[in-house]
Amino acid sequence: MPSLFATATEPRAIPISFVTKSGWEALCAGLPAAAQRFARAHGYGGKPGQFLALPNGEGDIDHVLFGLDEADARSADPLRAGQLPGLLPAGTYRFANAPHDTRLAVLAFALGTYKFGRYRKAEAPAVKLVPPDGVDVAAIARAVEAATLARDLINTPSNDMGPAELAEAAQTLAQRFDASFNCIVGDELIAQNFPLIHAVGMAATRAPRLIDMTWGDPAHPKVTLVGKGVCFDTGGLDLKPSSAMLIMKKDMGGAANVLALASMIMDAELKVRLRVLIPAVENAVAGNAMRPLDVYPSRKGPTVEIGNTDAEGRLVLADALALADEEAPDLLIDLGTLTGAARVALGPDLPPYYTNDEALALDVARCAAAENDPLWRLPLWGAYDSWLDSKVGNINNAPSGGFAGSITCALFLQRFVEHAKSWLHVDIYGWTPKAKPARPEGGECQAARAIFALLSQRYG
Repeated sequence: MPSLFATATEPRAIPISFVTKSGWEALCAGLPAAAQRFARAHGYGGKPGQFLALPNGEGDIDHVLFGLDEADARSADPLRAGQLPGLLPAGTYRFANAPHDTRLAVLAFALGTYKFGRYRKAEAPAVKLVPPDGVDVAAIARAVEAATLARDLINTPSNDMGPAELAEAAQTLAQRFDASFNCIVGDELIAQNFPLIHAVGMAATRAPRLIDMTWGDPAHPKVTLVGKGVCFDTGGLDLKPSSAMLIMKKDMGGAANVLALASMIMDAELKVRLRVLIPAVENAVAGNAMRPLDVYPSRKGPTVEIGNTDAEGRLVLADALALADEEAPDLLIDLGTLTGAARVALGPDLPPYYTNDEALALDVARCAAAENDPLWRLPLWGAYDSWLDSKVGNINNAPSGGFAGSITCALFLQRFVEHAKSWLHVDIYGWTPKAKPARPEGGECQAARAIFALLSQRYG
């Protein structure tokens, strides 16, 4: 990642001027006369995303113009500069003036160089950027490396990213930062009291497992991250239609983003005792698959009736959260690609989050806005808790009826958190369905940058 950035002494860095429609005439007036004529001949006006390379007398690129949204536009995209790597010819560039948010523009530029090339040649754009003064290049590189990790894991198809491969990725990260690593596999999950993780994954030919990684000084505050690692989700016997199953390789997006967040925490050496728990399974169809109305015990004790086998993510998270909660961490955070209801309510770009800690809720909202890593708080609405009641078990994993699906999922998970001083649950999508600046179509890193900013402020 650092190779993206050129040294400040680069002798021939081509300037990029950021333009808005309202500021175009003033900026144009400062250009050489020939450049003004060239720009006007090409109809340049500073529209958002509008790109123009201005030549010098020898025909080489002398200057680049790039249009930004108006700063106060309600639909403005702070990551608009992420379009640039896909537009610029090979070369070294610098910002000639300040965009609306220089740090986010540099981050966007870096994120915009991402290409997934595991299965076909996909070379990243051959561009370099001289970092503007005051921008923390190491912090940008850390965030982009984490996003690349999350994107690569999610984009890898399930035939090459099953529970074992996800565990290998976690182990590689642990080894890089000298973290301890453990993995409980297959029937050993039953022996060590993780019945729900085992129940979800037992029908697959690839054994379920619980990934457990720890790092940092035991004397520091305990921060535990739990990520849903369903490496492919057929829906189980409550089978998904093909349209809904198409991108279910992304159902381990919570795990991918937890690993991305963990990589930033360890790289920045935050003063925390970090634990990462990932239940890694495949929700498959077979003769021994869990059935609707089956009842299973949980690690915490309550029995769970299976209202729907396609509500499997909350089941594996329940056992992992129960384990995490036994240590009474200072902050317990879980991320998962959990409910279609969250997408219906807020779309793919705006994951809901849940917590009863008001100070934490405000900090999350503030950091999400500052990092342009959007999150939106939804309530742990206690009046809906009774919807989880079961007539034959202690709790039902999927209440009948189509109301408040993301909220009832959060309420289900809350049943397994008792001792943690503070808990945050985020229902992410982990996928960009249509390419945007700095966010190519495919796997996406969501919530990790916002949560890292929060943790940095608390434990940096």
